[in-house]
Amino acid sequence: MLKKMIGTVFKRRQKNNFPCQNHAIRLDLPPTFAEDVIKKLVKEGFEAYLVGGAVRDSLLGVAPKDFDVATNARPEQVEKLFRRSRIIGRRFPIVHVMSGKETVEVSTFRSGKTRQNANGRIVKDNGYGTLEQDAMRRDFTCNALYYDVIRHKIIDFHDGMNDIRHKKLVMIGEPAERYQEDPVRILRAIRLSGKLNFQIDENTAEPIASHAHLLQNEPVSRLFDELMKILFSGHAQGCLQQLQNLNINAPIHPLLTALQQNHNQMIIKSLRQTDQRLQKGKSVSMGFILAALFWGELKPYWQNAMARGQNTVAAMQAAINELRDELEHGWGVPQRYSITMREIWAMQPHFELRRGTRPFRLLKQARFRAAYDFLLIRSEFGEVSRELANWWTTFQYANEVTRNKMVTEQNNAPKSPNERKRKPRKRKPKNHDVIE
Repeated sequence: MLKKMIGTVFKRRQKNNFPCQNHAIRLDLPPTFAEDVIKKLVKEGFEAYLVGGAVRDSLLGVAPKDFDVATNARPEQVEKLFRRSRIIGRRFPIVHVMSGKETVEVSTFRSGKTRQNANGRIVKDNGYGTLEQDAMRRDFTCNALYYDVIRHKIIDFHDGMNDIRHKKLVMIGEPAERYQEDPVRILRAIRLSGKLNFQIDENTAEPIASHAHLLQNEPVSRLFDELMKILFSGHAQGCLQQLQNLNINAPIHPLLTALQQNHNQMIIKSLRQTDQRLQKGKSVSMGFILAALFWGELKPYWQNAMARGQNTVAAMQAAINELRDELEHGWGVPQRYSITMREIWAMQPHFELRRGTRPFRLLKQARFRAAYDFLLIRSEFGEVSRELANWWTTFQYANEVTRNKMVTEQNNAPKSPNERKRKPRKRKPKNHDVIE
């Protein structure tokens, strides 16, 4: 019986592992604090390597953005070595080591020892192990490459170099089991294949559609974070194409549902513009993109409020208030993003109010530019008139004389249906008023 068990384990390891390979190579890395962290750990007698996306991206000729370090030093040992460091994480503690604006994530080698719930989901993963065991716990072969910055070699346990060469995304271990352990790996497969233009290995792709429903049990905040990585990968459209290719139709998260609305031209345009800006190294506003993605969710609330007799401004505020709790608590949208999103939405009906001092006050709002850009997208798809969008384009760049003239023309023009006359406020009776 024992012999049979040993044989089964050995067979599984043979199936999932390749003989460890050492590739002599000098990666063209930008100056990074991670290299200093590694050298200090090695000087203190520990093993330490650059691991994951930084190694993978360097091999692909892409400038790495994040630098992660794997070591056999325990978190408390790492923390003692670096003055600006802190231990974070409950399921598996890691250390953030900081220098200026750069933060390096240092994790201790993990063993294969985990604690799982009844569904096979990993709930605790804090067993420390060896470099080889750590490589077995990584998700994809392209992410399980360890770079020795001192000896200039890559340690490869799973033939990841070959998979990168052939642009293949391959899961380490049995894919169905790995998705069961952590369903978010499904979203990572989508993001990496779309971002890197990798073909998902057939065995890696096969269980995805049948396991996608497991994502519904994940915390909404964790799903939101992973979807943000897809959205701001610079290749969101490629990632969405992978969603279609893999036949993922389960209702996982409202943001993902919005992203899958291929008929919604506003969303498609927003994603295209986001990808283009990110690929050129330009900044993007998360609040702005979310405002576009969730606009379809907000509009019915707005229309219903107007149908109840509220003017456009009051109806918009009522709609935002109705949707706010669902956005922040039900869908996991952090408040720092939802504030920007709500401000962009709240300003939309104000663009139609061009009389008196209102245009001047609107122009001074902190979110004016983002709200104006959103107005342009709405005008492009016929939600508001081109004349309105052009008026605001001219107004914001005009001098004071031209602005005053433009507003005067609006004051003399017939009122639009949205400019309903406000009901006069009821005057409170003064002490000397006689009330009959």
